[in-house]
Amino acid sequence: MKLTNNLYLYPECGMLDCNTYVITGDPGVIIDTGNTMFLNERLEGMRQDGIDPSSIGIIANTHLHIDHCSANETFKEISGAKITLHPVQKANYDFVVIEGARIFGIAPAEFTEDAVFDDHRLAIGDTAWEMIVAPGHSPDCVCFYNGKEKILICGDVLFEMNTGRVDLPGGNGDELKKTITSLSKMDIDYLLPGHMGTVNGADKVQANFEFIMGNVFPWL
Repeated sequence: MKLTNNLYLYPECGMLDCNTYVITGDPGVIIDTGNTMFLNERLEGMRQDGIDPSSIGIIANTHLHIDHCSANETFKEISGAKITLHPVQKANYDFVVIEGARIFGIAPAEFTEDAVFDDHRLAIGDTAWEMIVAPGHSPDCVCFYNGKEKILICGDVLFEMNTGRVDLPGGNGDELKKTITSLSKMDIDYLLPGHMGTVNGADKVQANFEFIMGNVFPWL
């Protein structure tokens, strides 16, 4: 599903899956590959949009919970893309990937990264996406922000009228409040979460922040 000029959404397909975002360009980037079980549906959606997996050069993640990174290795094998972590994700890999899976009593979705981002920018052609460390739901959470088009890919930091949970390893309600309060001051027209629907339009995005801060914060 095309969202903007070169940004596509592939909605979550079922349990332990997530929304996947693809940014076409040089290189193409996939953010959150989701669950391996649903990768064929994701690939078919990309093909219907005219996106060849081989055009994707970078696999990135908003965070390393199993529903967001389970298909990293398989997508890498299919596309030849490089799994690239933010430094905060590399530092928290064992804690989030391995300990997080143990909470659910399932095998961790381990993978091998090929590179680590060396700054807080993801360059795709002549467009720069800022990577914002956003702890609270998980200590390795990163948001991707395109200031030119006012797009925020926020993973599980916040959703439409809700936030990510804080009861998994490394979750922290106070940190999540600080993260969301900081993000609420940004210029955002497209709020693109890791689950459920997107929030489009500056007024709706701001109203969503206000609802969360007024109604969800007291419970964090």
